Amino acid sequence: MKPTLVLKMGQQLTMTPQLQQAIRLLQLSSLDLQQEVQEALEANPMLEMADEGDDDFTPDTTENAADDDAPATSLPEPATLEAIDQHSQSEDGNFEQIPSELSVDTNWEDIYQTSASSLPSSSDDEWDFTARTSADETLQDHLEWQVNLLPLSDTDHQIAIALIDGINVDGYLEETLEDIQASLDPDLGVELDEIEMVLHRIQQLEPVGIGARNLSECLHLQLCQLPADTPLLDQAKRIVRDYLELLGSRDFTQLMRRTRLKEDQLRQVVELIQALNPRPGGEIASGDAEYVIPDVIVRRDQNRWIVELNQEAAPRVRVNSHYASMVKRADSSEDNTYLRNHLQEARWFIKSLQSRNETLLKVATQIVEHQRGFLEHGEVAMKPLVLADIAEAVGMHESTISRVTTQKFMHTPRGIFELKYFFSSHVSGDSGEVSSTAIRALIKKLVAEENPRKPLSDSKIAGLLEEQGIQVARRTIAKYRESLNIASSSERKRLV
Repeated sequence: MKPTLVLKMGQQLTMTPQLQQAIRLLQLSSLDLQQEVQEALEANPMLEMADEGDDDFTPDTTENAADDDAPATSLPEPATLEAIDQHSQSEDGNFEQIPSELSVDTNWEDIYQTSASSLPSSSDDEWDFTARTSADETLQDHLEWQVNLLPLSDTDHQIAIALIDGINVDGYLEETLEDIQASLDPDLGVELDEIEMVLHRIQQLEPVGIGARNLSECLHLQLCQLPADTPLLDQAKRIVRDYLELLGSRDFTQLMRRTRLKEDQLRQVVELIQALNPRPGGEIASGDAEYVIPDVIVRRDQNRWIVELNQEAAPRVRVNSHYASMVKRADSSEDNTYLRNHLQEARWFIKSLQSRNETLLKVATQIVEHQRGFLEHGEVAMKPLVLADIAEAVGMHESTISRVTTQKFMHTPRGIFELKYFFSSHVSGDSGEVSSTAIRALIKKLVAEENPRKPLSDSKIAGLLEEQGIQVARRTIAKYRESLNIASSSERKRLV
């Protein structure tokens, strides 16, 4: 075969480092973004945090004056970002803009402010060094601290530590006494009776009910700590000791027959038992507290909803004017090249932050526009919404909307919600499509208003919803009910 020249036409997508950076910043949460900003500040001398009150910051002013010969660059618009998802490239990068007149007002300033670290100064009155730097106390730490205050012998102290190590996070002793005995030093010659005695000492510690080997013993330990004159205390102890399975299955008829209690007395006993804690270990906090910083704030101003970015979560950075002024146009020295490269990187980083915040604000505005009913009336007024609806409204790809709404939170008068919370599937109804979130809210409302003696079954709930024009299958009701952690009708039955 002879070599020939062939002319072909085709499309090719090239992801520049700047575009990759813009996409990466777009999907970061507010906390991850603060860390990214901090790393950029440490790596690029051209970047610095903007001072408080510096409202006239314009990213391009200083750098353009310092570097007129730099290649022309522009911020990757949202349409350029969504080109990655569509695997297509446009030469002009234009996209359909959102109409300037929106029924939901937006407020956006060209100031992207927040410090990379949210730690207050040492002079801050609200600064609590102990609360922010001390490690959380575990259940084992709490129990060992109490054991150290008891007058125990060295052998009993070793037994107590071995028992504490066998207690799980709920407060139950998972290991058998035989296993505890086998884990101890054989030279101690510890008998099971001695281990049982030390276990009883541990079961007197706080929280009440700790160290139990089963639910019955846990509840019985808590009842033993109540005052002796508590009404029907002996009957409650008998039920948790001998008839806990009947109580769990809510077979109140058998309970009244075997305990010879009247209905009113049994109701008081059940209320007393329900006031106990089946997981006493949960009273001791463990694990680090998780905080959510909202990215968007929604507030009501008379008859309109205003959407704005949380200025405390949006990084506010600028180009260092002192270093930027040191860049020379025609100088090709190594130092000048170093400054020019970092100046260009700083410009792209600032523009990527701007693109991220503008895209987030546009998406949040459209979500609020679609879910006005939720903001005004609650979950029952939630409308069906999918990614494609928002993507069509803002002229982006669905995967771009998915990136924007992941790990981003909105502060509303009804609480803080992740942006993905406002998206839900739909069910057909007589008056149109109904959101699955609204159906869950209706199920929760019906269960809250039901007769405890005759709780609503899934079929009955489906019938009540059908009367409201909502066609939902019984198995769908069961799925939604379980997602709400609502027990079945037989388990919800109460004595009144």
